[in-house]
Amino acid sequence: MSPSELVERIWSRDAAVWTGSDEARWLGWLDEPWRMGEAAPLLTEFAESVAGRVDSVVLLGMGGSSLAPEVIRRTFRNETLHVLDTTHPQAIREVESKIDLARTLFVSASKSGSTLETRSHTDYFWQQSPRGEQWVAITDPGSALEKIALERSFGAIFSGEPSIGGRYSALSAFGMVPAALMGIDIARLLERAQEMADACRLVDGNPGLELGLALGEGWRAGRDKICIAASSGGFGLWAEQLLAESTGKQGKGLVPAPGESPDGPDRQAQAVRESEEYDLGREFFRWEYATAVAGSMLGINPFNQPDVQSAKDRTAQILASGDDPLVEAEGSVEELLAQAQPGDYVAIQAFVNPTSEAETKLALLAEQARQVTGCVVTHGLGPRYLHSTGQLHKGGPPTGLFLQVVDDTGDEIQIPGRPFGFGKLIRAQAAGDFASLQERGRRVARLRLEDV
Repeated sequence: MSPSELVERIWSRDAAVWTGSDEARWLGWLDEPWRMGEAAPLLTEFAESVAGRVDSVVLLGMGGSSLAPEVIRRTFRNETLHVLDTTHPQAIREVESKIDLARTLFVSASKSGSTLETRSHTDYFWQQSPRGEQWVAITDPGSALEKIALERSFGAIFSGEPSIGGRYSALSAFGMVPAALMGIDIARLLERAQEMADACRLVDGNPGLELGLALGEGWRAGRDKICIAASSGGFGLWAEQLLAESTGKQGKGLVPAPGESPDGPDRQAQAVRESEEYDLGREFFRWEYATAVAGSMLGINPFNQPDVQSAKDRTAQILASGDDPLVEAEGSVEELLAQAQPGDYVAIQAFVNPTSEAETKLALLAEQARQVTGCVVTHGLGPRYLHSTGQLHKGGPPTGLFLQVVDDTGDEIQIPGRPFGFGKLIRAQAAGDFASLQERGRRVARLRLEDV
């Protein structure tokens, strides 16, 4: 397929560009810069209406509902938004310590409306702050979360676009509502996205096409590690999910490695083009389009996630048993790293409270892995990465060495209406993902942070 034909067929919503299955159902992101541009005045008006009575905004979401807001927050250096996308009890307590419940707006964000972590967070904080005017929901129409928001008289419900998957939702309500609440000029941000979308209709000088072709051609040449240059806003955190969950299936995949050195025969360097903060709107669309192009070259459906459910099922089984999940050390770092081969990558999966001390220890582990193996090293916080790179880990190429890190979750925090608390939940999620990786024959070990 020629580049010109590829561009034409993507914009004409031709599913045969990929696998000819249901891809056409998931292309709403192509129009979202304009659709949300029309909604921008309403979102801005709402944000201004609550600004005088809240000092903090707590976003409760996972993966596609949390990563874009987090990157926007970092890019614009906002201190009022707190993104809670972990079930670690100590991290939950840390967020609580930073806010005044009476002057906090809670944003419950879940496309499906049934995300276990988000629903648990929502019920927990609702118990402490049961005032509908202090709550907002972002969810697809007709979801269980929408029903709850109506029952509890939430101050606002913003609908997602059903034809957009979670990882393609940065420019939808899931990204733009939090951006508006941060005081960002979302009309300007979306105008930049519209400029990029228009440029992605071209054959010559099409930034999204060029990036997508580079990603795909690099993959064909064995350069499947995408070393995204570090940026002040942490753009790679969002791009990780986009690339990994979109392409990591059928034993194939692009392995996002933000901040890693591009020097190596299995790597390719890609930059984030931001000269100022509002360029973020352009970059969101450029990378979305590029990932769709790369997906065509890999011959996969970039809009599904067939292997994500396995870890969820395992977690549910563990919780249903009533037993406290065992997450003791298993294997060793040395034995795991000794198995590395050229072209492999190391994935550090940290189900820990992300304190500065923990980050320092994880950085030391990552550097040890680089020195011992010479491989690209990626790292993610659990359970967040389960909604981000987890699809790649299980459905992508069998080239990963997975090092799970756990810690003492501390005193339990009970989840209202559930027979378990957040500590048990995060331990079950760690145990469930470990078992899911083992079932697929992945090379995996676990150690405790206290032993690092």
